[in-house]
Amino acid sequence: MASKIQVQKIATLTGHRDCVYTLEPSGNQAKFFSAGGDGLVAAWDLHNPENGELMAQVTTSVYALRFVQDRNLLLIGQNQEGVQVIDLKDKKILKSVALPKVAIFDIIYSLEHNKVFVALGNGSIAVLTADTFELKAMVRKSDQSVRCLALNNNTGELAAGYSDNIIRVFNVSNLELKHELMSHTNSVFTVAYSPDGLLLLSAGRDAHLRVWEVEKAYEERGYVIAHMYTVNHIAYSPDGRFFATCSMDKSIKLWDAQTFKLLKVIDKVRNASHGTSVNKLFWSAHQNQLVSCSDDRTISVWDINLG
Repeated sequence: MASKIQVQKIATLTGHRDCVYTLEPSGNQAKFFSAGGDGLVAAWDLHNPENGELMAQVTTSVYALRFVQDRNLLLIGQNQEGVQVIDLKDKKILKSVALPKVAIFDIIYSLEHNKVFVALGNGSIAVLTADTFELKAMVRKSDQSVRCLALNNNTGELAAGYSDNIIRVFNVSNLELKHELMSHTNSVFTVAYSPDGLLLLSAGRDAHLRVWEVEKAYEERGYVIAHMYTVNHIAYSPDGRFFATCSMDKSIKLWDAQTFKLLKVIDKVRNASHGTSVNKLFWSAHQNQLVSCSDDRTISVWDINLG
């Protein structure tokens, strides 16, 4: 299987003046957003990838963005400065939500539950109402950072990965703690539910990719040593048959989502990939293109031909 997958870099997007930390899809499969250490938030179009459009500029670094499709808004997690709500049509700030002066690592928006969840560097998850973005609650289960969030709409659960090595699974409606998953030996940087909601994938600083069975009370199915160093992000393909991981070891890896077999390694030597840590991925349904961003200040667009 591995040999059949062809990967070709089709664009390198430049314009960021510092590390690019995050990518966020929009409602249009060809459009996505990026942000990073320079405080610039850019929009890109895969039809014409070389020309990014500046959407917002904030005063601190940005690790987290979240697109709100039903209202064409973009939520910007501004480190130390809370969440900014940007109207994308007018490029105006609609609201600034003050939060504790810590890093913001992830943001999840749930229209169904009328909630926004914000992962904070002080170990709290901030809960905002989705309609007015008022701060409703702070749920703190650790004194170490909440690094990542994932929502399972099928089960009404929110998974959160922490720097105390634990994944905590909450009931979305009241943020009651349901499960604590304790296999990781270092910070958990990324959690992702499979598109069918049956599996939770997790990875982080211990470089292990772990697989949890949601319907068996998150019993661990197994793990693979996925990378040489920290795994920063996991992203499923649009059809759910594959997923990609990216790492501080500068590589991107493509995996079979059923068998968890490694299918392809994308790296600097073989594919002229990134020269430093790869921080985030976005796998678009637009011509099955995979987008990656890196500490090297660039965004790469990959044509993934699954043969």
